[in-house]
Amino acid sequence: MTPRAADRARYDRATAHLDAPVAIVDLEAFDANADDLVRRAAGKPIRVASKSVRCRALLDRVLARPGFAGLMSFTLAESVWLARAGFEDVLLAYPSADRASFAELTSDPKLAGAITVMVDDPAQLDLVDRARERDGLEVRVCLELDTSLQLLGGRVRVGARRSPLRSPAQLAELARSVDRRPGFRLVGLMAYEGHVAGVGDAVAGSPLRSRAIRLMQAAARRELAARRAEVVRAVRAVVPDLEFVNGGGTGSVQHTAAEAAVTEIAAGSGLYVPRLFDNYTSFSGRPAALFAQPVVRRPGVGVVTVLGGGYPASGAPGADRLPVPYLPEGLRYDPQEGAGEVQTPLLGSAADDLLIGDKVWFRHAKAGELCERFEELQLVEGDRVTATVPTYRGEGRTFL
Repeated sequence: MTPRAADRARYDRATAHLDAPVAIVDLEAFDANADDLVRRAAGKPIRVASKSVRCRALLDRVLARPGFAGLMSFTLAESVWLARAGFEDVLLAYPSADRASFAELTSDPKLAGAITVMVDDPAQLDLVDRARERDGLEVRVCLELDTSLQLLGGRVRVGARRSPLRSPAQLAELARSVDRRPGFRLVGLMAYEGHVAGVGDAVAGSPLRSRAIRLMQAAARRELAARRAEVVRAVRAVVPDLEFVNGGGTGSVQHTAAEAAVTEIAAGSGLYVPRLFDNYTSFSGRPAALFAQPVVRRPGVGVVTVLGGGYPASGAPGADRLPVPYLPEGLRYDPQEGAGEVQTPLLGSAADDLLIGDKVWFRHAKAGELCERFEELQLVEGDRVTATVPTYRGEGRTFL
């Protein structure tokens, strides 16, 4: 029996009492992935990206482990909810225009002390001020640095379009603006190098493309390391007591941790290890989060149909955004139908061994987005479900 076949047998036994669709997290794999992130961070604390987990019980679990400290949230409403639930260090990773949540933040000392908001434009400070319902509470602020690699005088850009702040002078200027402004305190810098951390460098069947990605990423790491160090020096000249400099992501943990200017690493997807992390040469993890769909039809030889399963991930549309049939091994989509909203035909010799009611296990393309489809996660240890915990959705929270 192959290791994957053994996992399938375990998961089937653990969930035999549960009807599919069902989502699980294998806790042994989850904890092993957490240990690997800590190893790669080489002593620097890891701030957990909540959007990649979207389950408070699992956020609690990972934050209780050595090497992890603080959360990185994705909306201000989520940040407020997490802070009210007892999480004491929440960095909002994206600017917000949520006036109601800003009013709540600036009227509650507990929230103001626990949440740090992201800023890359003075207009965002104006929005906070307009939302204030009382004076006196300082809002903790983090500035975001654009990490994209720009070539040929900026005519070629590699990386996400995030912050407009790129140079040390631009960051220092906004730092001075925050420092002079009553009601705000600059405490951190963030720089997320998604073109390094979130792009696999070993694309199956494409050796030339893989080499091109590795060359691009090596150049991007060199350029960013030098620029990030200059930016940190420029901002610390304005605010010497800066609390943190955050960088990285699951795919670049060890590289970002090697930069002296960086004080903490952001990661989250590496806990679940979705399919997009199969194409990396720098690390390998264990798939921890899976979902199962039930076989409901056997249309013919070499084909079964499962209920639903069309759960595409965000990003540029493409086949790599679809879940992948994982267990049993050897199944693939029908190219004429793909992953469907209501039904999904699956082809392959493994289909002939599946019966009506059997489970087919899938891996989602991205991490936390799986939790938007399920209200509960079944936590599996060995061949048993040892706990059932709610996702954000299961707690009635859908923030985007």
